[in-house]
Amino acid sequence: MSAPTSPTDLYRHSLQLLLDKDIHAWVALWAEDGLMEFPFAPDGWPRRLEGKEAIAAYMRHYPDHIDLHDFPDLRIHQTTDPQTIVVEMRGVGRLVESDAPFDMTYIAVVTVHDGHITSYRDYWNPLGVQEPSADFTGSSR
Repeated sequence: MSAPTSPTDLYRHSLQLLLDKDIHAWVALWAEDGLMEFPFAPDGWPRRLEGKEAIAAYMRHYPDHIDLHDFPDLRIHQTTDPQTIVVEMRGVGRLVESDAPFDMTYIAVVTVHDGHITSYRDYWNPLGVQEPSADFTGSSR
């Protein structure tokens, strides 16, 4: 089955891939020159990832550290640009190393062209990564 192409459907599909821990398929949703930004990233965490390869490297070990169970409270808002959506959601699950609960609030601005994510600005809550086992990025914190 091919991936959906509308921004809303593609985003919902991407969340299911994260729940399925299929990072390879999640990365395949990205354009080669995709840009992922984290404006609220704490010191030592990446703020900008340029290109599919950098995004793949960043996400490679995500499921080894964070076991996502659900994305409750998902709200997807249309914008005046039909290729761009604004997403409000929570990601809940557990931190693999400590078995502590994981509950992160997100707001994302996502742009899709030709069925691929080209831009993803992730305004996640940096207070949710106070526990060292939440750091899947290899940051220098």
